Amino acid sequence: MKTLLAVTLALALPLAASAGEYTVEELLDATDDVTRGTSSHGTMSMQVKTDRYERSMKMEVWSRGTSDSLILILEPAKEKGVSTLKVGDNMWNYLPKVDRTLKVAGAALSGSWMGSHFSNDDLVKSSRLREDFTYELKSEPSAPDAGEYVIELVPKPDAPVVWGKVVVRVRHDKQPLETTYFDEKGELVRTMTFLEIKEMSGRTFPTVMRIEPADAPGEFTQVVYEQMEFDVELPDRTFSLQSLKR
Repeated sequence: MKTLLAVTLALALPLAASAGEYTVEELLDATDDVTRGTSSHGTMSMQVKTDRYERSMKMEVWSRGTSDSLILILEPAKEKGVSTLKVGDNMWNYLPKVDRTLKVAGAALSGSWMGSHFSNDDLVKSSRLREDFTYELKSEPSAPDAGEYVIELVPKPDAPVVWGKVVVRVRHDKQPLETTYFDEKGELVRTMTFLEIKEMSGRTFPTVMRIEPADAPGEFTQVVYEQMEFDVELPDRTFSLQSLKR
């Protein structure tokens, strides 16, 4: 799903910035593409904890590149069949209880997705980190097989980005570790942590993503990839309005 979780960045440097074994651009792409192949299909679970409630869900997900994704709720029973479709910059929700398909637009994009700490807008964004931010390598591993890279990103003035600054931490082997988001005043807004790096379907990546809001200690949303297949064949109809009613 970050696939579910993309941040945008602007003003790619004219020449690749060196970061030891990898360029900064390669490290940012590794963070963007953490669970993204040409296409993917799988199941994941999501746990949400706030000061008012706790909830868990299981979902089936399909994605194609950066522009298309479909999320279908499998559990709990009361929300089974609720689905979200994203095609480019457009997004729709299907509510099976009333058999209605609703387009998500305008102010609703900033609202919470399924009661989580992800917004609808998080799901719609499809640009890449190195496209909307300027970036600077702050530190790199002291040895080839240990340590981490730290990259600081600042949005271009006209970039469609809500953050004032983003800091990305990437392990020495290009596995993302953490992304922190700051507002225009430099105050921490939220932290995305990548955990439990392991192999799944022939690909090694963090199988757990956890987002924590800075203004609500103890709250979090955690996504666990339970099963994933990459670079699978997905027909165009997978990402159609008709596919919402599965």
